[in-house]
Amino acid sequence: MIHLTLVVVSIYMPIEIYAAAAFAGALVALAIYHLLVVRPALAEARRLLGVHDELIAGGSGSAAGRLQELAVGQAANQDAAERLAARITELEALAARDVSNIGFVRYNALDDTGSDLSYALALLNRGGDGVLLSSIYSRTDTRTYGKAVSRFKPAANASEEELQAIERARDATAGS
Repeated sequence: MIHLTLVVVSIYMPIEIYAAAAFAGALVALAIYHLLVVRPALAEARRLLGVHDELIAGGSGSAAGRLQELAVGQAANQDAAERLAARITELEALAARDVSNIGFVRYNALDDTGSDLSYALALLNRGGDGVLLSSIYSRTDTRTYGKAVSRFKPAANASEEELQAIERARDATAGS
């Protein structure tokens, strides 16, 4: 029979040498980990960041630069929208007072004339305020009258044709 005998030779070294050897081993392991794991992961992260920047920036510049451009553009759009809103308010105030509703009626005022040469014309704003013009034609002369209108009601007595002209002007309001 053969016996193997293991002979352990114990060499006494100071503890600092063991600690230094352990530290050196940890550094070698860390260097290997860095080369095999961390470095490829950083390279992939840089590649993905480049793809991200190209997608957001449209291929020119960085994503941060593109986002800054978008913020400046949004501020300019906000300013333009505020100016447009102010202008719309101003135009709506003007439109409330303009003559935008017109009613016109032609008729024969007298039995001895034809061709509907008499007329009633209502010129009103959106609130129904304005003027009613009437022209009555006869073979010997033509007479023109004007009446004030407030809230689609004439200030003086009105003929049937004048009331029709006011009603047509009111219908123009409802249609808009």
